[in-house]
Amino acid sequence: MKSTCIARWTMATCLLLAPSAHAQEIIQLPAEDRWLAPDFEEVYRIGSLSGEEWEQFGYVYEVAFDGAGQLYILDVQSSLITVAGPNGEFRRTFGGPGEGPGEFLSPLTLSVFRDGRVVVGDTDHLAYHLFGASGEFEGRVGWGFGDERPVLGGTLPDPRGDALFSAVGWQFRSVTYIGDTRSHTSRAVERITLTGEDATRDTVAEGWLPEGGESIYTGLPQVKAFGSHMLLGVLPDGSVAFSDSTAYTVEIARPGSGVWRILRRPLQPIPVTGRMINAERDRLRERIAGRSGALAGYENERIDNLPFSEEVAILRGLRASWDGEIWVQRHGEEPIDDFGPIDILTMDGRYLGSYQTGAVDMPAAFGPDGLIAFIETDELDVREVVVRRIRSR
Repeated sequence: MKSTCIARWTMATCLLLAPSAHAQEIIQLPAEDRWLAPDFEEVYRIGSLSGEEWEQFGYVYEVAFDGAGQLYILDVQSSLITVAGPNGEFRRTFGGPGEGPGEFLSPLTLSVFRDGRVVVGDTDHLAYHLFGASGEFEGRVGWGFGDERPVLGGTLPDPRGDALFSAVGWQFRSVTYIGDTRSHTSRAVERITLTGEDATRDTVAEGWLPEGGESIYTGLPQVKAFGSHMLLGVLPDGSVAFSDSTAYTVEIARPGSGVWRILRRPLQPIPVTGRMINAERDRLRERIAGRSGALAGYENERIDNLPFSEEVAILRGLRASWDGEIWVQRHGEEPIDDFGPIDILTMDGRYLGSYQTGAVDMPAAFGPDGLIAFIETDELDVREVVVRRIRSR
């Protein structure tokens, strides 16, 4: 199990020689929390039922900013991308349902480059749609899985352009039941180059893959309750920050070099007990109470056979800002709670402090000049987008 460091480091920073012969800088962050006062100003919100016609979204799935502070909103119900200006004003829409150029069948990922170019992953087209900065369609690039079964995960743009980052097991979006299932030996962080007829994928770093029974659909082991999450963010210099273990560890890697820096906090994952296992199974059974028939039988069997991790993963969320901050979310008071405190780290290895549980949600997107976007649900269960700005810390 990839967990806490075997040795106890007494220095703040040290160097070791990795098996790949690349030097890795290990930075030990402080254990004590330093609480930050949330200081955000609301810039605008769009998507409410009382708003203008252009902002009557069906289902907001993903949002992203470009370098001019424009917000891009992917509505998977209408298959449209809507662009709002820095003050929330309408700019344009593009996309739409269909099989023609620039039209979507099943758009499930949105990546926006700093210059305004857009890439949309379409699970039915098995392709990435490419759009210019004004929304004009520029072409499609195949996913590049070859004979493998295509599994679509979330994507993040490379700030240097013409490529995306993704990771095996991160933000699973869809699987298409064609081709051969690939047996994975790691949760690889990949750089996806978008030139040519089909994308090419290069491994940036090998993420740890817990053992377990293999899924016949994705080739990945079945996810264990309370186990480690594959988490990924892209930094402004084109490096990636990721976490793959139950311990508090954030690794920073760059294409061609692999992992070159590791950030750690000496927080220990708690062991999973029999009481936790029974409570989690009871919670899951309560969610399906009242169901009947074959589906209920399948769900009960799945709960009975659900594998559990030996310890509770500390980290539940990770995102990177445009200025190199790494926002890391820990679990809450209960092991099942994914929405605990959010720590703010920097890519050069500083701990800036933490927001207490409930002070702020993990942003859905970061933009320039401290912009952050959230997808929120109102009292009528309608999704709207709220854009705020970080004023101070």
